[in-house]
Amino acid sequence: MNAPYGLDVIESCLDCRLRTGFCDFSPETLRALDTISHQQTYPPAATLFMEGQTARSAFVLCSGRVKLTTMSREGKIFILKIATPGEVLGLSAAISEVPYEATAVTSSPCRVNSIRREQLQQFLNKHGEAGLGAAKSISTEYQYACEEIQEILMAPSSVGKIAKLLLSWTTQHGANDRELRIRSLLTHEEIAQMIGSSRETVTRVLSELKRKELIRLEGSTLIIRDRSGLEDLTY
Repeated sequence: MNAPYGLDVIESCLDCRLRTGFCDFSPETLRALDTISHQQTYPPAATLFMEGQTARSAFVLCSGRVKLTTMSREGKIFILKIATPGEVLGLSAAISEVPYEATAVTSSPCRVNSIRREQLQQFLNKHGEAGLGAAKSISTEYQYACEEIQEILMAPSSVGKIAKLLLSWTTQHGANDRELRIRSLLTHEEIAQMIGSSRETVTRVLSELKRKELIRLEGSTLIIRDRSGLEDLTY
């Protein structure tokens, strides 16, 4: 049976097969989480929360993808990351009782469990493994932000930034293969927002990479034809 937007119906956290990220708890703790969370489904382009808004809830992403963005004083949008299932969004703001530091918008149909701030804090206080899980989630988020700045935003050129971004989407599995496939490619505008560039620059660089036969496109799938060639552009 499917929920709206073709998503699977999951009646309880105990029935969910997702056991990664914030949800990697014992049955007892999962049962407690289930009693305080409220499952919702969202279409693409739905806003979960906005930057600067009072943090009243945290959101566990059960399925789909969510884009986290921030806006500069000049009104330019930057994508901080694309969240995937198992991540909890707005966690640090809800724990610290400060406004959300980013805007969260769904990139695809999503199933989300929302948890009110007060109930979340009580849950973390009562269940030690949940408190540790929250700490790990926030630590991972911090490490990701640091790596993003060091590995992508500090690259010397737009070509290097895009090459590093494409390589960051690959996994170690198949790293020695000549061709690596990347599905669900972002739009040129979204790539530009991730590296702090313009859509026109991204289009030009991707065309150059295709001309050099480093990448190719098959519909919405990008194929890295020469990983080592891309890596050479990142220095």
